Amino acid sequence: MTADPAAEAWLARSRERLAQTPLAPEAMSVGRVERIADAIAKISGLPETRLNELLHFEGGQTGFALTLDAETISAVILDEASTIEAGTRVAHTGKVLEVPVGPGLLGRVVDPLGRPLDGGKPIVAEAHHPVERPAPAIIARDLVSEQVDTGILVIDALFTLGRGQRELIIGDRATGKTAIAVDTIINQKHSDLICIYVAVGQRATAVERVIEAVREHGAPERCIFVVASAASSAGLQWIAPFAGMTIAEYFRDRGEHALIVIDDLTKHAATHRELALLTREPVGREAYPGDIFYLHARLLERAAKLSSQLGGGSLTALPIAETDAGNLSAYIPTNLISITDGQIVLNTQLFAANHRPAVDVGLSVSRVGGKAQHPALRKVSGRIRLDYSQFLELEMFTRFGGMTDTHVQAQMARGERIRALLSQPRFATLRPAGEVALLAALAAGVLDTLPVDAVPALRARLSGHLDTTVPELVKSLSGDAPVDEAQSAALVAAVRALAESLKGGSG
Repeated sequence: MTADPAAEAWLARSRERLAQTPLAPEAMSVGRVERIADAIAKISGLPETRLNELLHFEGGQTGFALTLDAETISAVILDEASTIEAGTRVAHTGKVLEVPVGPGLLGRVVDPLGRPLDGGKPIVAEAHHPVERPAPAIIARDLVSEQVDTGILVIDALFTLGRGQRELIIGDRATGKTAIAVDTIINQKHSDLICIYVAVGQRATAVERVIEAVREHGAPERCIFVVASAASSAGLQWIAPFAGMTIAEYFRDRGEHALIVIDDLTKHAATHRELALLTREPVGREAYPGDIFYLHARLLERAAKLSSQLGGGSLTALPIAETDAGNLSAYIPTNLISITDGQIVLNTQLFAANHRPAVDVGLSVSRVGGKAQHPALRKVSGRIRLDYSQFLELEMFTRFGGMTDTHVQAQMARGERIRALLSQPRFATLRPAGEVALLAALAAGVLDTLPVDAVPALRARLSGHLDTTVPELVKSLSGDAPVDEAQSAALVAAVRALAESLKGGSG
């Protein structure tokens, strides 16, 4: 009887695999679920488990150890927990909670464990790093001296963000907090910043709108979206900001520059409170068990500008927080304000008055600011905040009666044009050359005679006009070189010509 060649080949391969299989005893620690409720499992029999260690349940689910007690551990289930019950076997892995990192994540939508959510291929990771990592030491950091170009005039001119800074975006619900962050991400289309957007507890439709906006207007191939929506488990929502930080740190530690948006930490605090109450952590202030301040502090401290000896990379954080009726003195807002390097405060009244972005220039601040601002922008934006603040005060007084003083009328006219200039539509970010040109023209009085309702048209057409009239100057202003008198005069002349065309009705 002739042997089948295919069967012989299969037999040879099987023998080879068996020969390579290690046959040795293997020790494994196995515990059991004592009780489970609300995706929190009390587990006994795993005394060697570490904090945040990854656990495997016999049904295939995963979880991590959140609290360690004398006899039991409290584990947070990351997957569907309906099949887990008392008596289910649990094995610890010896590994803490990790997330894949590397260039393979660019352009992808993933959950906090690095699993694809966009229907694409499995993530090809360069490495796996723990979601909890220590922040860089003080000696490993450098001065924050480079600007993050948001393309939003009111921020770039008044509250400059620096690479390595932590700037809080805070305001009531539906005041445009996410819009500022998304516009900042979109504006990095031509920069070297890699952007990571982390959604914590957001509606799936809201997250989809953010992703579609970046795909339509920005550079999605240089962005990573880490999504733990409102439908995700509390465990995934809890680890999402830390996972996003770990992904961003990979690029920072290689000498590159990254920007992370966490949307938002108010929902993250609520998730932390939920888990802390279920695991019976010691009570804290304001009905927040566990140390929520330390939790967010150790998260945001990981954003930093590294020294040149460590590659000079940077990680800039834009956490978002929500207030209730503008109450900045609430527990979570005050925590985050004290942790970060400044805050962009959004005002409900300004938003309702159609002043977008609704940035409150009186309450907003950047504690890095001018140290990182482009020299050209710093030179032309010196008085705009003072002039605008004076205008707001004068506007309040003029409501009670007309002002006949010529100087006051001129201040009011200038202030109205500053307000129109700082009001900027979405997806219409400005390049540094455009921002410098507008502010130089404002300081030179070019806009004083331009009708207020013509300012948006001027801003919209400025970019193309500058590319046509002063292309070499536009290129030179994209760097960190200061602007001299001749360059400033050329910019002012270009803006004046555009303004005259708009006043003449040719626009």
